[in-house]
This record gives sequence, structure tokens and C-alpha cells, in this order.
Amino acid sequence: MEVFTAELLLLCLAAFGAGFVDAVVGGGGLVQTPVSLVVLGGTHPAAAILATVKVPSLCGTLLAARQYLRKVPVYRNLAVVACSIAFFSAYSGSLLVTRVSNQFMKPVLLLVLAAVALYTFFRKDFGQSLQGKPPRQTLLRNAALTSLVIGFYDGFIGPGTGSFLILAFISLLGFDFLQASAHAKLTNIATNLGSLTLFLIKGKVLWGFALPMAAANALGGYLGARVAIARGNRFIRVFFLVVVLATLLRFAWDVFR
Repeated sequence: MEVFTAELLLLCLAAFGAGFVDAVVGGGGLVQTPVSLVVLGGTHPAAAILATVKVPSLCGTLLAARQYLRKVPVYRNLAVVACSIAFFSAYSGSLLVTRVSNQFMKPVLLLVLAAVALYTFFRKDFGQSLQGKPPRQTLLRNAALTSLVIGFYDGFIGPGTGSFLILAFISLLGFDFLQASAHAKLTNIATNLGSLTLFLIKGKVLWGFALPMAAANALGGYLGARVAIARGNRFIRVFFLVVVLATLLRFAWDVFR
């Protein structure tokens, strides 16, 4: 019982940290998933662990999204399109990961993340204010493409999904960091639901760990969203850079170890 309690406490601390990071800039899986794999890897299969962490991720994102929606305007039609596509795309990605390895994607992601970090660092004005938005049809098309690609990525690999969504919403839709974060949270809810639906059908979730972690993640998400909204775009940009660099190091470790 003491071992179980110690494991659960560590997992809940990781879930809280993941919820906070996810609410600000995404990338909470960078905290939660590795800790869960280390703590539970000796006694549970990887698929069950990956399924389990989707529950706290969903709960934290839901609470963070609620905070954003109270303060940040959202384009409803765009959100409906993005979320609908993201759900089915993430479901497909999770279905594929139960059948094939996703390791071949790690070197590609390493290069992508390096480019994202450099671009964000040198573009000081990136995401600091609303840019000129494309025409409505272009806006919806870009949102659909973003949700299709990143939704599949979340189901197939996962870490950094929120950060990629924010980057895409700023680059392709002209949002600032706050508005991109609000839309990213809604889309990330859909990707988590898509993946979790697949894992629930397959009966993979370890509920004894998932539910306490969900409460911790939700608390972290609530606090993270409040801090991000209060501190604004400049704070989110710095936090975004830190999370992208951390994700870069994580994938570098996976590729070169």
C-alpha cells in the first residue's frame, strides 16, 4: 500500500505540473507521459499507460478551456470544424499506434522542433498581437488542415500537441498567443476525446491511477489558464519557447540514446 501511495503521489504531482504547462502553452504530455512510463512501466504495458494519461489530459484541458472561454473570444464555426476533424483524426492515430511503432517519426520531429524554436526566438513579435486574418474560406481550410495533421499526431505520438496547435493557429490563422491558446484548448479536447474513445473501446485505461491524476491535472489546468490570461502574450511566448526547447531535448534523447 505504501508503494502504491508513493507511486500515486508522484503521478499526481506530474499530472498537476502537466495541467499547468498544458494550460499555458500545451506540451503537458512532456511532463506527465515520461513520469507515468517510468513509474508504471515495470508493472503495466505501455499501451495501458498511454491510455491512462489521456484521462487527466482531457480533464485538465477541459477546465483550462473553460477559463479561456470566459475571457477570450472564440470563432465558433472555426472551432466546430477544427474539433470535429481533430476527433476522428486523433482516433485514427491512436488506432494506428496500437498496430505499428511510432519511433520512425522521432528524427523528423527533432528537426521540426528545432526550426520552431529558432523561428519563435528570432521573431520577437511572433504571437504578440493579432495579425491580418485570411479570408473566411482560407481560415476554415487552414483550421481543418491543422486539425487533421496535428490531431493525427496527438493520437499517434502525443507530446507537444498543444504547442503545435498554438504555433499553427498563430502562423496560419493570424491569432495572437491568447487567442491561439483558447482555440488550441478546444481542439485539444477533441483530440483527447478521439484517442480516449479508442482506448476505452479496447479497455486499456487504468482507472485507479487515471481518476486521481485527472483531479490533479484539472487543478493545474485551472491555475495555469488563470496565470496565462493574467500575464498575457509576452509571458506565454517565453513559456512557449521553454516548452518547445524541453520537447526538443526530450526527442533528442529518444533519438540519440
